[in-house]
Amino acid sequence: MKPLVTYFSAEGHTARVANAFAEAIGADVFEIVPEKPYTAADIKWTNPMARCNREKLGKKDVPVAERIVTFDDYDTVYIGFPIWYGGAPNVVNTFCKEYDWTGKTVAIFATSGGSGIGKTQEKLQPYLKGADIKGAKLIHSAAELESWAKE
Repeated sequence: MKPLVTYFSAEGHTARVANAFAEAIGADVFEIVPEKPYTAADIKWTNPMARCNREKLGKKDVPVAERIVTFDDYDTVYIGFPIWYGGAPNVVNTFCKEYDWTGKTVAIFATSGGSGIGKTQEKLQPYLKGADIKGAKLIHSAAELESWAKE
């Protein structure tokens, strides 16, 4: 069975890492896109009224534009995203809530301009019920992700 690399990318860095990694391991790719795409103003976290801040602090679900109709065909799923408030952006949580993770092997990777991985795995775990989570790692490149995946 082919693995699946899923990711949310706000500014393109996570997308570059995820796509290069998927190509290197021969995985299918699915981009997690919110129904209402983020603008630059929406993700300006230094503005307390920015959309990303309102969603995170309000613990709001962020609807995802598309679903993976063949999700049951994958047994290994990589989930990538930028770190927001020490965890996954709410759109990733919403994405995870929409699927049955029973029996899936999951590896979480995150990109960040300055934050650490923190308790990212613990925060995402409630949305991945039934999954065998192999860990969460802060990644800076596809090569680093590929090396971690081999472990």
